[in-house]
Amino acid sequence: AGWFRRLLHKPKSSSVESLKSSHSASSSPSSSSSSSAKSSSSSAGTSLATSSISLSPVSAVDISASDSPRWDKSYDVCICHSEGDVELVLELVSYLEGQPESFRCFLQLRDAVAGSAVVTELCDAVQNSHCWVMLITPGFLQDPWCRYQMHQALAEAPMANGRTIPVLKDVDRKDYPRELRNIYYIYMALKEKSFRQIRDTVMRYLQELCRSSTKSME
Repeated sequence: AGWFRRLLHKPKSSSVESLKSSHSASSSPSSSSSSSAKSSSSSAGTSLATSSISLSPVSAVDISASDSPRWDKSYDVCICHSEGDVELVLELVSYLEGQPESFRCFLQLRDAVAGSAVVTELCDAVQNSHCWVMLITPGFLQDPWCRYQMHQALAEAPMANGRTIPVLKDVDRKDYPRELRNIYYIYMALKEKSFRQIRDTVMRYLQELCRSSTKSME
C-alpha cells in the first residue's frame, strides 16, 4: 500500500511542478526569453568554440599551390613609405621575404624599372600587388608621392577588405589620414610585434582569397 501511494504521488508532484513552470513561463516571458537567450547564446558560443577547434587551422589553406590566385599578381605586398624610412622598410621586407611563405614584396628603390616614370611605376606597383602596407610616419604625411600612392590603393580597393594595411609610427592618432579613417591601423611600438601583425594580416587576406576562389569554382 505504501509503495502504491508513493507511485500515485509521483505523477501528481511532477504535474504540479509542470504547472508551476508553465505558469512561471507565461507570467514572465521576458525572464523566460532571457534565460532562453542565455542558453542559446551559451550553446552558440560552445558550438563556435568547438567548430574553431575541430576545423583545420587557417594555415591549412595552401596559398602557394600552383593554381592559387596568389599568382595572379606579381607581388603579395607593396610597401609605401617615405625616403626617410628606408632602413625600417628594408627590415620589414627582409622579414616578410624570409617567412616560410616567401612573400613577394615590391620595394620602389629596389624593384622600380630604371628610366620609367615615377607615376607609372607607382600605379603599376599598386595594381600588381595583393596588399599595400602604408608606413605612416611624419615623413609619409609630408611626401606627396606617398599620399598619391595611398589614393591609388584606395581607388583599387575603397572598402576595408584587408588589402590596405596602415601602420602608424611616431604619428599621433589625430594626424591619421582622414582618407583611412574607416580602416583599422597597426600602431608600431614594438617593431617585432608589428612585423608579425603585418605578416598575419597579409597571410589572412591571401588565405581568404584562396578560399573564395575555391568556393566559386565549386
